[in-house]
Amino acid sequence: MSTGPLIVLVGPMGSGKSTVGALLAERLGVPYRDTDADIVAAQGREIADIFVDEGEEYFRELEREAVRTAVAEHTGVLALGGGAVLDAGTRALLSGLPVAYLSMDVEEAVRRVGLNTARPLLAVNPRRQWRELMEARRHLYTEVARVVVATDDKTPDEVAQAVLDALGPKTALPGGEAPDPRQEKK
Repeated sequence: MSTGPLIVLVGPMGSGKSTVGALLAERLGVPYRDTDADIVAAQGREIADIFVDEGEEYFRELEREAVRTAVAEHTGVLALGGGAVLDAGTRALLSGLPVAYLSMDVEEAVRRVGLNTARPLLAVNPRRQWRELMEARRHLYTEVARVVVATDDKTPDEVAQAVLDALGPKTALPGGEAPDPRQEKK
């Protein structure tokens, strides 16, 4: 039997990884895990507070460890923080796993994330900073992804179904087994 997550979601903040991940887990009857939530639980404080108090480098180390642990332990649906793909070791860990990149354009990001939320990397001129983040990260998301699913103008249910469709055969009829996307070839 394969080990590791059944599906891994990557993408920028606001792309719907947490919402879609929970829906996918529910549909597949598997557990859901979010590495950002793991960090918050372990640290007892929000990510924005970690950035302010300790800096981005400290947060990225926490993130690397959270991803390593989750990939080793978790067998359900796993959502990674938006910047997790910046680390070469994390990208190597994702190699061969069924990774879906949830993409969106800047207008959709502004609509979803807003301009005044507690996102530490979007504190000043969020629209420009989001574009710059995406210029630096888009190729990394694409590098690790088996599939790319555009989330613009789609409901979370539609995105979840698109991920399932893109990663392999649709789930079986009720009472049947869900396919294991880890068995699909890249």
